[in-house]
Amino acid sequence: MCYEIVTMWVRGAAIRPVPPYAVVSREILERVEEELADGGLGAKSELDDAFERFERTQPALAQRAADILARPLDETALALGYFLTIAVWLAFERAFGGRLAEVSEDERNAAEAALELEEQLRASNAREPLELEDVMAIEQPGVLAFVNEHVDAALEPDEADTRDVDVDDVHVVYRNILVQTLALSHAVASTSGTRPREMLA
Repeated sequence: MCYEIVTMWVRGAAIRPVPPYAVVSREILERVEEELADGGLGAKSELDDAFERFERTQPALAQRAADILARPLDETALALGYFLTIAVWLAFERAFGGRLAEVSEDERNAAEAALELEEQLRASNAREPLELEDVMAIEQPGVLAFVNEHVDAALEPDEADTRDVDVDDVHVVYRNILVQTLALSHAVASTSGTRPREMLA
């Protein structure tokens, strides 16, 4: 019993585990990144088309992303947010196709609330070794590794780039990507067509 409690706490107390059938592989993310970088979706017009399709298929997630990206964000944070929003959504779409359902506004809000509660619970326990990002990395390791690599690159520009990056703006973008990732994870139906239960247990 004690072991089960510890295991649940390490994995997440407020964040419901992502089913194995809803985990996105790193290979799919790498293929999406190649498309975005090498011309398949590299042109701005193609990116705009992808974002429009995102708006049609996931309006609640797209609206929240658009609201954040419409803020007067740091240039680097804005570019990062635009790229990661599209890349993560495309990865889920490519991985699961028709098994990926539309995330409602309530489901998006539930994902955000779960992340906030998880963060609060962990902050209140000084002995807890894992941060919120660590828990998300357990649930979607490929997505979090991909996202973190791009965030790290944005925060550590090469020597030729003398711009100061606004860390707070990057954090706002990053947090929304975590919400999007969690919401999409629980919008994936199993191969039998059933979806997980409500976001918060």
